[in-house]
Amino acid sequence: MDRVGRDPNRLACSFQGQNWTYAEFARLIVRSRAQLQAWGVRSGDRVAALSLGHPLQLAALFALADLGAIWVPLNFRLAPTEWAQVIDDCQPVCLLADEAWWSQAQVLVQSSPLPCRALSELTRSGHDADDAPTTIPTPDHSSNDLPVLLVYTSGTTGRPKGAVHTQSNLLANARAAALAQGMTDNDRVLTLLPLFHVGGLCIQTLPALLAGASLILHPKFEPDRVFDDLLAHHISLTLMVPAVMKAMIEHPRFHGASWPHLRALWAGSSVLPDELVLAWLQRGVSVCNVYGATETGPFSIALGPEHARSHLGSCGWPALGIEARLDLPAGPNDGVGEVCLRGPAIVRHYWPQQAALDADGWFHTGDLARIGPDQSWRIVGRAKDMIISGGENIYPAEIENLLARHPAVLECAVVGLPDPRWGEQVVAVVVLRPGHWASDEQLLESVQSVLARYKHPRRWVRLQALPKTALGKVQKDRLVRLLSERAHTEATPWEDSPRSP
Repeated sequence: MDRVGRDPNRLACSFQGQNWTYAEFARLIVRSRAQLQAWGVRSGDRVAALSLGHPLQLAALFALADLGAIWVPLNFRLAPTEWAQVIDDCQPVCLLADEAWWSQAQVLVQSSPLPCRALSELTRSGHDADDAPTTIPTPDHSSNDLPVLLVYTSGTTGRPKGAVHTQSNLLANARAAALAQGMTDNDRVLTLLPLFHVGGLCIQTLPALLAGASLILHPKFEPDRVFDDLLAHHISLTLMVPAVMKAMIEHPRFHGASWPHLRALWAGSSVLPDELVLAWLQRGVSVCNVYGATETGPFSIALGPEHARSHLGSCGWPALGIEARLDLPAGPNDGVGEVCLRGPAIVRHYWPQQAALDADGWFHTGDLARIGPDQSWRIVGRAKDMIISGGENIYPAEIENLLARHPAVLECAVVGLPDPRWGEQVVAVVVLRPGHWASDEQLLESVQSVLARYKHPRRWVRLQALPKTALGKVQKDRLVRLLSERAHTEATPWEDSPRSP
Protein backbone atom coordinates (compact mmCIF):
# COMPACT_ATOMS: atom_id res chain seq x y z
CA MET A 1 0.00 0.00 0.00
CA ASP A 2 2.93 2.37 0.47
CA ARG A 3 3.47 2.44 -3.29
CA VAL A 4 -0.09 3.64 -3.66
CA GLY A 5 0.43 6.41 -1.16
CA ARG A 6 3.37 7.74 -3.14
CA ASP A 7 1.41 7.83 -6.39
CA PRO A 8 -2.35 8.24 -5.84
CA ASN A 9 -2.80 9.18 -9.51
CA ARG A 10 -1.72 5.76 -10.75
CA LEU A 11 -4.46 3.77 -12.52
CA ALA A 12 -6.15 1.40 -10.08
CA CYS A 13 -8.92 -0.07 -12.22
CA SER A 14 -10.29 0.13 -15.75
CA PHE A 15 -13.75 -1.18 -16.55
CA GLN A 16 -15.59 -0.90 -19.85
CA GLY A 17 -13.89 2.36 -20.80
CA GLN A 18 -14.12 3.96 -17.35
CA ASN A 19 -10.95 4.49 -15.31
CA TRP A 20 -10.30 5.06 -11.62
CA THR A 21 -7.02 6.21 -10.15
CA TYR A 22 -6.10 4.94 -6.72
CA ALA A 23 -7.25 8.26 -5.26
CA GLU A 24 -10.59 7.97 -7.06
CA PHE A 25 -11.00 4.34 -6.07
CA ALA A 26 -10.31 5.23 -2.43
CA ARG A 27 -13.06 7.85 -2.57
CA LEU A 28 -15.36 5.24 -4.14
CA ILE A 29 -14.75 3.02 -1.10
CA VAL A 30 -15.53 5.91 1.25
CA ARG A 31 -18.81 6.61 -0.53
CA SER A 32 -19.71 2.90 -0.49
CA ARG A 33 -19.00 2.72 3.22
CA ALA A 34 -21.24 5.71 3.91
CA GLN A 35 -24.06 4.23 1.84
CA LEU A 36 -23.80 0.83 3.53
CA GLN A 37 -23.94 2.58 6.89
CA ALA A 38 -27.00 4.52 5.76
CA TRP A 39 -28.67 1.19 4.98
CA GLY A 40 -27.98 0.07 8.53
CA VAL A 41 -25.05 -2.28 7.92
CA ARG A 42 -23.04 -2.77 11.11
CA SER A 43 -20.07 -4.79 12.29
CA GLY A 44 -20.68 -8.53 11.95
CA ASP A 45 -23.53 -8.12 9.43
CA ARG A 46 -23.50 -10.07 6.16
CA VAL A 47 -24.16 -8.41 2.80
CA ALA A 48 -24.87 -10.73 -0.14
CA ALA A 49 -24.32 -9.81 -3.79
CA LEU A 50 -25.44 -11.21 -7.13
CA SER A 51 -23.46 -9.53 -9.88
CA LEU A 52 -21.15 -9.86 -12.84
CA GLY A 53 -17.62 -8.57 -12.35
CA HIS A 54 -17.64 -4.86 -11.44
CA PRO A 55 -15.30 -2.46 -9.56
CA LEU A 56 -18.12 -1.75 -7.10
CA GLN A 57 -17.79 -5.31 -5.83
CA LEU A 58 -14.21 -4.54 -4.83
CA ALA A 59 -15.19 -1.19 -3.34
CA ALA A 60 -17.92 -2.92 -1.32
CA LEU A 61 -15.47 -5.51 0.00
CA PHE A 62 -13.07 -2.82 1.27
CA ALA A 63 -15.94 -0.74 2.65
CA LEU A 64 -17.37 -3.72 4.54
CA ALA A 65 -13.91 -4.54 5.89
CA ASP A 66 -13.71 -1.01 7.27
CA LEU A 67 -17.10 -1.53 8.93
CA GLY A 68 -16.14 -4.95 10.28
CA ALA A 69 -18.92 -6.52 8.18
CA ILE A 70 -18.85 -9.54 5.82
CA TRP A 71 -19.14 -9.79 2.01
CA VAL A 72 -21.07 -12.79 0.66
CA PRO A 73 -20.72 -13.02 -3.16
CA LEU A 74 -23.25 -15.41 -4.71
CA ASN A 75 -22.20 -17.71 -7.50
CA PHE A 76 -24.41 -16.60 -10.38
CA ARG A 77 -24.02 -20.04 -11.99
CA LEU A 78 -26.04 -21.65 -9.21
CA ALA A 79 -29.74 -22.38 -9.34
CA PRO A 80 -32.15 -20.12 -7.38
CA THR A 81 -32.76 -22.89 -4.84
CA GLU A 82 -29.02 -22.94 -4.14
CA TRP A 83 -28.91 -19.16 -3.68
CA ALA A 84 -31.78 -19.51 -1.26
CA GLN A 85 -29.82 -22.10 0.74
CA VAL A 86 -26.89 -19.70 1.09
CA ILE A 87 -29.14 -16.83 2.17
CA ASP A 88 -30.95 -19.06 4.64
CA ASP A 89 -27.63 -20.18 6.10
CA CYS A 90 -25.90 -16.83 6.62
CA GLN A 91 -28.92 -14.49 6.98
CA PRO A 92 -27.60 -11.36 5.22
CA VAL A 93 -29.07 -7.95 6.06
CA CYS A 94 -29.41 -7.02 2.38
CA LEU A 95 -28.84 -8.32 -1.14
CA LEU A 96 -27.03 -6.23 -3.76
CA ALA A 97 -27.65 -6.97 -7.43
CA ASP A 98 -26.51 -5.50 -10.72
CA GLU A 99 -28.67 -4.85 -13.76
CA ALA A 100 -27.87 -8.25 -15.32
CA TRP A 101 -29.20 -10.15 -12.28
CA TRP A 102 -31.79 -7.69 -10.98
CA SER A 103 -34.88 -9.67 -12.02
CA GLN A 104 -33.53 -12.94 -10.54
CA ALA A 105 -32.63 -11.14 -7.32
CA GLN A 106 -36.16 -9.75 -7.07
CA VAL A 107 -37.62 -13.23 -7.38
CA LEU A 108 -35.18 -14.51 -4.76
CA VAL A 109 -36.33 -12.05 -2.09
CA GLN A 110 -40.01 -11.78 -3.00
CA SER A 111 -41.16 -14.08 -0.20
CA SER A 112 -38.72 -12.77 2.43
CA PRO A 113 -38.12 -9.50 4.27
CA LEU A 114 -34.59 -9.30 2.81
CA PRO A 115 -34.16 -5.91 1.07
CA CYS A 116 -32.73 -5.95 -2.44
CA ARG A 117 -30.72 -2.93 -3.54
CA ALA A 118 -29.01 -2.02 -6.79
CA LEU A 119 -25.23 -2.35 -6.72
CA SER A 120 -25.02 1.04 -8.44
CA GLU A 121 -26.69 2.66 -5.40
CA LEU A 122 -23.41 2.30 -3.51
CA THR A 123 -22.26 5.48 -5.24
CA ARG A 124 -25.36 7.43 -4.25
CA SER A 125 -23.94 8.70 -0.98
CA GLY A 126 -22.88 12.33 -0.95
CA HIS A 127 -19.92 11.57 1.30
CA ASP A 128 -17.13 12.57 -1.05
CA ALA A 129 -15.36 15.32 0.82
CA ASP A 130 -12.21 16.94 -0.46
CA ASP A 131 -10.30 15.64 2.52
CA ALA A 132 -11.27 12.02 1.79
CA PRO A 133 -8.28 9.64 1.73
CA THR A 134 -6.38 9.20 -1.50
CA THR A 135 -5.29 5.63 -0.75
CA ILE A 136 -7.31 2.49 -0.23
CA PRO A 137 -8.28 2.37 3.46
CA THR A 138 -6.54 -0.29 5.54
CA PRO A 139 -8.96 -1.29 8.30
CA ASP A 140 -7.52 -1.36 11.81
CA HIS A 141 -9.06 -4.69 12.72
CA SER A 142 -6.00 -6.92 12.57
CA SER A 143 -5.98 -7.54 16.32
CA ASN A 144 -9.56 -8.77 16.15
CA ASP A 145 -9.01 -10.74 12.96
CA LEU A 146 -12.57 -10.02 11.90
CA PRO A 147 -14.34 -12.10 9.22
CA VAL A 148 -14.68 -10.19 5.95
CA LEU A 149 -15.45 -12.72 3.19
CA LEU A 150 -17.86 -15.64 3.25
CA VAL A 151 -17.50 -17.91 0.20
CA TYR A 152 -19.75 -20.90 -0.20
CA THR A 153 -18.68 -24.19 -1.66
CA SER A 154 -20.82 -27.28 -2.12
CA GLY A 155 -20.69 -29.62 0.83
CA THR A 156 -20.32 -33.37 0.42
CA THR A 157 -23.94 -33.75 1.49
CA GLY A 158 -25.16 -31.27 -1.08
CA ARG A 159 -25.65 -28.44 1.42
CA PRO A 160 -23.42 -25.43 0.80
CA LYS A 161 -20.67 -24.65 3.30
CA GLY A 162 -19.46 -21.12 3.89
CA ALA A 163 -15.69 -20.71 4.27
CA VAL A 164 -15.06 -17.77 6.61
CA HIS A 165 -12.10 -15.67 5.48
CA THR A 166 -10.79 -13.10 7.91
CA GLN A 167 -9.06 -9.87 6.99
CA SER A 168 -5.71 -11.34 8.00
CA ASN A 169 -6.43 -14.45 5.86
CA LEU A 170 -6.91 -12.30 2.75
CA LEU A 171 -3.90 -10.12 3.51
CA ALA A 172 -1.62 -13.13 4.00
CA ASN A 173 -2.82 -14.65 0.73
CA ALA A 174 -2.41 -11.36 -1.16
CA ARG A 175 1.16 -10.92 0.08
CA ALA A 176 2.10 -14.48 -0.87
CA ALA A 177 0.44 -14.22 -4.29
CA ALA A 178 1.99 -10.86 -5.12
CA LEU A 179 5.45 -12.11 -4.14
CA ALA A 180 5.20 -15.38 -6.07
CA GLN A 181 4.02 -13.57 -9.21
CA GLY A 182 6.59 -10.81 -8.90
CA MET A 183 3.87 -8.15 -8.98
CA THR A 184 4.90 -4.50 -9.01
CA ASP A 185 3.13 -1.20 -9.57
CA ASN A 186 4.18 -1.46 -13.21
CA ASP A 187 2.01 -4.53 -13.83
CA ARG A 188 -1.30 -4.47 -15.66
CA VAL A 189 -3.48 -7.35 -14.58
CA LEU A 190 -6.48 -8.62 -16.55
CA THR A 191 -9.23 -10.13 -14.36
CA LEU A 192 -11.47 -12.48 -16.37
CA LEU A 193 -12.76 -14.90 -13.76
CA PRO A 194 -15.83 -14.08 -11.68
CA LEU A 195 -15.28 -12.31 -8.40
CA PHE A 196 -17.55 -14.72 -6.49
CA HIS A 197 -14.66 -17.21 -6.75
CA VAL A 198 -11.69 -16.92 -4.42
CA GLY A 199 -9.73 -17.69 -7.60
CA GLY A 200 -11.00 -14.64 -9.45
CA LEU A 201 -10.83 -12.43 -6.37
CA CYS A 202 -7.74 -13.58 -4.50
CA ILE A 203 -5.17 -15.08 -6.90
CA GLN A 204 -4.50 -11.83 -8.78
CA THR A 205 -7.15 -9.14 -8.18
CA LEU A 206 -6.54 -8.31 -4.51
CA PRO A 207 -2.77 -8.96 -4.79
CA ALA A 208 -2.65 -6.47 -7.70
CA LEU A 209 -4.26 -3.77 -5.56
CA LEU A 210 -1.87 -4.57 -2.74
CA ALA A 211 1.08 -4.16 -5.12
CA GLY A 212 -0.24 -0.90 -6.56
CA ALA A 213 -0.70 -2.50 -10.01
CA SER A 214 -3.45 -1.60 -12.49
CA LEU A 215 -6.51 -3.83 -12.89
CA ILE A 216 -8.43 -4.27 -16.12
CA LEU A 217 -11.69 -5.88 -15.08
CA HIS A 218 -14.08 -7.74 -17.38
CA PRO A 219 -17.69 -8.37 -16.34
CA LYS A 220 -17.55 -11.84 -17.90
CA PHE A 221 -15.37 -13.90 -20.22
CA GLU A 222 -15.65 -12.86 -23.87
CA PRO A 223 -12.75 -14.13 -26.04
CA ASP A 224 -12.71 -11.24 -28.52
CA ARG A 225 -12.59 -8.68 -25.73
CA VAL A 226 -9.72 -10.61 -24.10
CA PHE A 227 -7.71 -10.58 -27.32
CA ASP A 228 -8.37 -6.86 -27.73
CA ASP A 229 -7.45 -5.90 -24.18
CA LEU A 230 -4.33 -8.06 -23.93
CA LEU A 231 -2.85 -5.79 -26.56
CA ALA A 232 -4.61 -2.47 -25.93
CA HIS A 233 -3.94 -2.40 -22.19
CA HIS A 234 -0.41 -3.85 -22.33
CA ILE A 235 -1.47 -6.73 -20.07
CA SER A 236 1.44 -8.34 -18.23
CA LEU A 237 -0.43 -10.89 -16.05
CA THR A 238 -3.74 -12.71 -16.23
CA LEU A 239 -5.45 -15.78 -14.78
CA MET A 240 -7.47 -18.48 -16.54
CA VAL A 241 -8.99 -21.88 -15.85
CA PRO A 242 -8.57 -24.75 -18.34
CA ALA A 243 -11.97 -24.15 -20.01
CA VAL A 244 -11.03 -20.51 -20.68
CA MET A 245 -7.55 -21.46 -21.89
CA LYS A 246 -9.07 -23.93 -24.32
CA ALA A 247 -11.67 -21.44 -25.60
CA MET A 248 -8.87 -18.98 -26.32
CA ILE A 249 -6.76 -21.63 -28.09
CA GLU A 250 -9.68 -22.67 -30.29
CA HIS A 251 -10.53 -19.09 -31.24
CA PRO A 252 -9.62 -18.09 -34.81
CA ARG A 253 -7.54 -15.17 -33.51
CA PHE A 254 -5.26 -17.25 -31.28
CA HIS A 255 -2.44 -18.06 -33.69
CA GLY A 256 -2.25 -14.55 -35.13
CA ALA A 257 -2.75 -12.61 -31.91
CA SER A 258 -0.09 -10.44 -30.34
CA TRP A 259 0.52 -9.99 -26.63
CA PRO A 260 4.04 -8.53 -26.37
CA HIS A 261 3.65 -7.47 -22.75
CA LEU A 262 2.21 -10.73 -21.34
CA ARG A 263 4.98 -12.20 -19.18
CA ALA A 264 2.92 -14.96 -17.56
CA LEU A 265 -0.44 -16.67 -17.78
CA TRP A 266 -1.44 -18.15 -14.46
CA ALA A 267 -3.83 -21.08 -14.35
CA GLY A 268 -6.02 -21.94 -11.40
CA SER A 269 -6.31 -25.68 -11.68
CA SER A 270 -4.90 -28.54 -9.64
CA VAL A 271 -4.57 -30.74 -12.73
CA LEU A 272 -3.66 -28.72 -15.81
CA PRO A 273 -3.77 -30.61 -19.15
CA ASP A 274 -0.36 -30.67 -20.81
CA GLU A 275 -1.77 -29.88 -24.24
CA LEU A 276 -3.16 -26.55 -23.03
CA VAL A 277 0.15 -25.54 -21.47
CA LEU A 278 2.11 -26.52 -24.60
CA ALA A 279 -0.23 -24.56 -26.89
CA TRP A 280 0.46 -21.37 -24.97
CA LEU A 281 4.15 -22.12 -24.62
CA GLN A 282 4.35 -22.43 -28.39
CA ARG A 283 3.00 -18.89 -28.57
CA GLY A 284 5.75 -17.73 -26.22
CA VAL A 285 3.60 -17.47 -23.09
CA SER A 286 4.73 -19.10 -19.84
CA VAL A 287 1.86 -20.92 -18.12
CA CYS A 288 2.16 -20.93 -14.34
CA ASN A 289 0.03 -23.24 -12.23
CA VAL A 290 -1.37 -22.35 -8.82
CA TYR A 291 -2.95 -24.87 -6.49
CA GLY A 292 -5.33 -24.24 -3.62
CA ALA A 293 -8.91 -24.46 -2.47
CA THR A 294 -11.72 -22.15 -1.42
CA GLU A 295 -10.59 -22.66 2.17
CA THR A 296 -6.89 -21.97 1.55
CA GLY A 297 -6.91 -18.48 0.13
CA PRO A 298 -6.35 -20.08 -2.49
CA PHE A 299 -2.72 -19.28 -3.34
CA SER A 300 -1.08 -22.27 -1.63
CA ILE A 301 1.31 -24.04 -4.01
CA ALA A 302 2.62 -22.28 -7.11
CA LEU A 303 4.75 -22.95 -10.17
CA GLY A 304 6.56 -19.82 -11.37
CA PRO A 305 7.36 -18.94 -15.01
CA GLU A 306 10.99 -20.06 -14.70
CA HIS A 307 9.74 -23.64 -14.25
CA ALA A 308 6.75 -23.59 -16.60
CA ARG A 309 8.42 -25.68 -19.30
CA SER A 310 10.69 -27.88 -17.17
CA HIS A 311 7.96 -28.89 -14.69
CA LEU A 312 5.05 -29.66 -16.98
CA GLY A 313 2.21 -31.13 -14.92
CA SER A 314 3.53 -29.84 -11.61
CA CYS A 315 1.94 -27.20 -9.38
CA GLY A 316 5.30 -26.13 -7.95
CA TRP A 317 6.27 -25.37 -4.38
CA PRO A 318 4.45 -24.04 -1.29
CA ALA A 319 3.88 -20.28 -1.29
CA LEU A 320 5.06 -17.82 1.34
CA GLY A 321 3.75 -18.72 4.79
CA ILE A 322 2.26 -22.05 3.69
CA GLU A 323 3.33 -25.34 5.24
CA ALA A 324 2.46 -28.38 3.13
CA ARG A 325 2.73 -32.07 3.94
CA LEU A 326 1.51 -35.37 2.57
CA ASP A 327 -0.71 -37.48 4.77
CA LEU A 328 0.56 -40.84 3.61
CA PRO A 329 -1.45 -44.04 4.17
CA ALA A 330 -0.13 -46.47 6.74
CA GLY A 331 1.99 -49.34 5.51
CA PRO A 332 3.54 -49.70 2.07
CA ASN A 333 2.63 -46.92 -0.34
CA ASP A 334 3.74 -45.39 -3.61
CA GLY A 335 4.47 -41.97 -2.15
CA VAL A 336 0.99 -40.64 -2.88
CA GLY A 337 -0.87 -39.05 0.00
CA GLU A 338 -3.44 -36.44 0.86
CA VAL A 339 -2.38 -32.79 0.61
CA CYS A 340 -2.54 -31.04 3.97
CA LEU A 341 -1.92 -27.31 4.30
CA ARG A 342 -1.33 -24.95 7.22
CA GLY A 343 -0.72 -21.20 7.33
CA PRO A 344 -2.12 -17.72 7.97
CA ALA A 345 -4.12 -17.61 4.71
CA ILE A 346 -6.21 -20.69 5.53
CA VAL A 347 -9.68 -20.34 7.05
CA ARG A 348 -10.22 -21.71 10.53
CA HIS A 349 -13.92 -22.48 10.30
CA TYR A 350 -17.04 -22.69 8.19
CA TRP A 351 -20.06 -20.53 8.92
CA PRO A 352 -20.95 -20.11 11.65
CA GLN A 353 -18.50 -22.12 13.77
CA GLN A 354 -17.77 -25.50 12.14
CA ALA A 355 -14.07 -26.31 12.38
CA ALA A 356 -12.19 -26.45 9.09
CA LEU A 357 -8.84 -27.55 10.58
CA ASP A 358 -7.70 -30.54 12.57
CA ALA A 359 -6.38 -30.25 16.12
CA ASP A 360 -2.92 -29.32 14.87
CA GLY A 361 -4.17 -26.60 12.52
CA TRP A 362 -3.93 -28.56 9.25
CA PHE A 363 -6.50 -28.31 6.47
CA HIS A 364 -7.09 -31.66 4.77
CA THR A 365 -7.77 -30.89 1.10
CA GLY A 366 -8.94 -34.31 -0.03
CA ASP A 367 -6.53 -34.07 -2.98
CA LEU A 368 -3.82 -36.64 -3.63
CA ALA A 369 -0.27 -35.71 -4.60
CA ARG A 370 3.33 -36.86 -4.67
CA ILE A 371 6.49 -34.86 -4.05
CA GLY A 372 9.36 -34.99 -6.54
CA PRO A 373 13.10 -35.22 -5.74
CA ASP A 374 13.35 -31.43 -5.98
CA GLN A 375 10.42 -31.08 -3.52
CA SER A 376 8.02 -29.91 -6.23
CA TRP A 377 4.41 -31.01 -5.87
CA ARG A 378 2.28 -32.87 -8.40
CA ILE A 379 -1.45 -33.45 -7.91
CA VAL A 380 -2.46 -36.91 -9.08
CA GLY A 381 -6.10 -37.17 -8.10
CA ARG A 382 -8.69 -36.57 -5.43
CA ALA A 383 -9.50 -38.57 -2.39
CA LYS A 384 -12.80 -36.84 -2.03
CA ASP A 385 -15.63 -37.77 -4.31
CA MET A 386 -15.55 -34.48 -6.16
CA ILE A 387 -15.75 -33.58 -9.85
CA ILE A 388 -14.16 -30.41 -11.24
CA SER A 389 -15.71 -29.27 -14.50
CA GLY A 390 -14.85 -25.90 -16.04
CA GLY A 391 -13.22 -24.80 -12.80
CA GLU A 392 -16.37 -25.53 -10.76
CA ASN A 393 -16.49 -28.04 -7.91
CA ILE A 394 -19.31 -30.57 -8.24
CA TYR A 395 -20.16 -33.08 -5.52
CA PRO A 396 -21.90 -36.20 -6.85
CA ALA A 397 -23.96 -36.70 -3.69
CA GLU A 398 -26.30 -33.82 -4.39
CA ILE A 399 -26.97 -35.13 -7.92
CA GLU A 400 -27.38 -38.72 -6.73
CA ASN A 401 -29.83 -37.67 -4.04
CA LEU A 402 -32.08 -36.10 -6.67
CA LEU A 403 -31.80 -38.94 -9.17
CA ALA A 404 -32.65 -41.49 -6.50
CA ARG A 405 -36.07 -39.90 -6.19
CA HIS A 406 -37.00 -40.73 -9.79
CA PRO A 407 -39.57 -43.52 -9.82
CA ALA A 408 -37.73 -45.45 -12.54
CA VAL A 409 -34.34 -45.37 -10.80
CA LEU A 410 -33.32 -48.25 -8.57
CA GLU A 411 -29.74 -47.20 -7.95
CA CYS A 412 -27.43 -44.53 -9.29
CA ALA A 413 -23.90 -43.21 -9.13
CA VAL A 414 -22.37 -40.02 -10.50
CA VAL A 415 -18.73 -39.87 -11.58
CA GLY A 416 -16.40 -37.61 -13.50
CA LEU A 417 -14.74 -38.69 -16.73
CA PRO A 418 -11.92 -36.82 -18.49
CA ASP A 419 -13.06 -34.14 -20.89
CA PRO A 420 -10.68 -32.20 -23.17
CA ARG A 421 -12.61 -28.95 -22.82
CA TRP A 422 -13.96 -28.90 -19.28
CA GLY A 423 -11.41 -31.04 -17.49
CA GLU A 424 -14.10 -33.49 -16.41
CA GLN A 425 -17.65 -34.16 -17.49
CA VAL A 426 -20.43 -35.31 -15.20
CA VAL A 427 -21.64 -38.83 -16.02
CA ALA A 428 -24.69 -40.34 -14.33
CA VAL A 429 -24.94 -44.12 -14.15
CA VAL A 430 -28.37 -45.51 -13.32
CA VAL A 431 -29.82 -48.94 -12.67
CA LEU A 432 -33.47 -48.89 -13.66
CA ARG A 433 -36.20 -50.69 -11.79
CA PRO A 434 -37.44 -53.86 -13.50
CA GLY A 435 -40.17 -53.04 -15.99
CA HIS A 436 -39.40 -49.30 -15.93
CA TRP A 437 -37.82 -46.96 -18.45
CA ALA A 438 -36.74 -43.31 -18.39
CA SER A 439 -35.22 -41.34 -21.24
CA ASP A 440 -32.21 -39.10 -20.83
CA GLU A 441 -34.53 -36.10 -20.95
CA GLN A 442 -36.79 -37.53 -18.24
CA LEU A 443 -33.84 -38.26 -15.99
CA LEU A 444 -32.46 -34.78 -16.57
CA GLU A 445 -35.74 -33.29 -15.39
CA SER A 446 -34.93 -34.68 -11.93
CA VAL A 447 -32.06 -32.23 -11.52
CA GLN A 448 -32.38 -29.34 -13.96
CA SER A 449 -34.90 -27.32 -11.95
CA VAL A 450 -32.87 -27.63 -8.74
CA LEU A 451 -29.20 -27.61 -9.68
CA ALA A 452 -27.07 -25.24 -11.69
CA ARG A 453 -26.59 -26.17 -15.33
CA TYR A 454 -22.88 -26.95 -14.95
CA LYS A 455 -23.83 -29.70 -12.48
CA HIS A 456 -26.14 -31.45 -14.93
CA PRO A 457 -24.93 -34.85 -16.20
CA ARG A 458 -23.66 -34.69 -19.77
CA ARG A 459 -23.87 -38.42 -20.34
CA TRP A 460 -26.34 -41.01 -19.10
CA VAL A 461 -25.35 -44.62 -18.70
CA ARG A 462 -27.72 -47.50 -17.95
CA LEU A 463 -26.22 -50.59 -16.36
CA GLN A 464 -27.70 -53.80 -15.02
CA ALA A 465 -25.80 -53.39 -11.76
CA LEU A 466 -23.22 -51.15 -10.08
CA PRO A 467 -19.87 -52.55 -8.91
CA LYS A 468 -19.88 -52.69 -5.11
CA THR A 469 -17.78 -53.76 -2.15
CA ALA A 470 -18.80 -56.56 0.14
CA LEU A 471 -20.39 -53.95 2.37
CA GLY A 472 -22.50 -52.61 -0.47
CA LYS A 473 -20.56 -49.40 -1.17
CA VAL A 474 -20.36 -48.42 -4.83
CA GLN A 475 -16.80 -48.81 -6.15
CA LYS A 476 -16.52 -45.64 -8.15
CA ASP A 477 -12.92 -46.25 -9.16
CA ARG A 478 -13.98 -49.53 -10.79
CA LEU A 479 -16.96 -47.80 -12.36
CA VAL A 480 -14.77 -45.11 -13.90
CA ARG A 481 -12.38 -47.72 -15.29
CA LEU A 482 -15.30 -49.70 -16.73
CA LEU A 483 -16.77 -46.68 -18.46
CA SER A 484 -13.40 -45.55 -19.77
CA GLU A 485 -12.67 -48.99 -21.21
CA ARG A 486 -16.06 -49.24 -22.88
CA ALA A 487 -15.72 -45.75 -24.32
CA HIS A 488 -12.55 -46.86 -26.11
CA THR A 489 -13.67 -50.31 -27.23
CA GLU A 490 -17.37 -50.18 -28.02
CA ALA A 491 -19.30 -48.37 -30.68
CA THR A 492 -22.17 -47.62 -28.27
CA PRO A 493 -20.47 -47.73 -24.88
CA TRP A 494 -22.97 -45.77 -22.83
CA GLU A 495 -25.82 -48.18 -22.47
CA ASP A 496 -26.40 -51.87 -21.86
CA SER A 497 -30.05 -51.70 -20.88
CA PRO A 498 -32.90 -52.05 -23.38
CA ARG A 499 -34.52 -48.79 -24.49
CA SER A 500 -37.96 -49.85 -23.40
CA PRO A 501 -39.43 -52.06 -20.69
